[in-house]
Amino acid sequence: MKISSWLLVISSWFLVLMSCGDNGAKEPTDTPTSGEVNICIDESYKPLLDAEIYTFEAFYRNAKIHTYYIPESKAIQMLLTDSCKVAILNRSLTEEEKKVFESKKIFPIITKIAEDGVAFIVNKENDDSVFTVEQIKAMLSGKDSLWSGKGGGVINVVFDNTGSANARYMKDSLLKENDFGKNVFAVKSNPDVIDYVNKNKNALGVISVNWISDSDDTLTKYFMKKVKVAAIKKDTASKAFKPYQSYIKTKEYPFCRDVYTINRQTRAGLGMGFVSFIAGEKGQLIILKAGMVPSIAPVRLVKVTTQ
Repeated sequence: MKISSWLLVISSWFLVLMSCGDNGAKEPTDTPTSGEVNICIDESYKPLLDAEIYTFEAFYRNAKIHTYYIPESKAIQMLLTDSCKVAILNRSLTEEEKKVFESKKIFPIITKIAEDGVAFIVNKENDDSVFTVEQIKAMLSGKDSLWSGKGGGVINVVFDNTGSANARYMKDSLLKENDFGKNVFAVKSNPDVIDYVNKNKNALGVISVNWISDSDDTLTKYFMKKVKVAAIKKDTASKAFKPYQSYIKTKEYPFCRDVYTINRQTRAGLGMGFVSFIAGEKGQLIILKAGMVPSIAPVRLVKVTTQ
């Protein structure tokens, strides 16, 4: 047999072996600092995660994070169906969701990365800007439907999205099994809530603190020119607090919640690497700078006294 014939036979066998070994399943190529990964993020945390991702990719040039800023309900769905490897939300998994993962022999790693709060905003011309928790509950249920300030008017409560974390959190915290009142509706995003409140004097907006917490951010400064933030009291005998970083840390502000990463990529891939970055020193400093409360790095509380 000629040499060319031998080469043809060897090449043919090589191709057969290659095709037999490839059953359509490819080995992951990403590492903790390189490759690509899909991450779904509650839209409440877009300002923070934009900063985290920008910094992470600046450190690790071979890493590319594809982000989906979507309502909480869609983020959970994408995580369950493996459309994304990591979700960033202000709640952990429910028992039902854990069972779905367990049925697939997957055990997600859940990491608390921060604390934040739900903020209430009103129109600049609205005289009412201090409320009790009970008043907020009455507004959400539709029982308290009129402003008490000059001019009165029907209270319109606006959320960012029907499937958002803000709407779910307020319902779970105050209304339980009861529904929102007919005066409650949703737009499409947190910035849309701010815009609506700016244009409607009778609106009460419900947004994530992250959109107005970074006092050095130009977008935050722009938003704060359009609306004012309400102060909330736990009851009529309590002091009113706004959702500032220190009051979220001490829980003096009533509507606080934790922020989690839920990572279904339990191997050492890019999803794991990014979560480790957020939970590490650099990521936690970014959270602190954003006006939220980091889960690890300390927040310095300063008490000012006058003589």
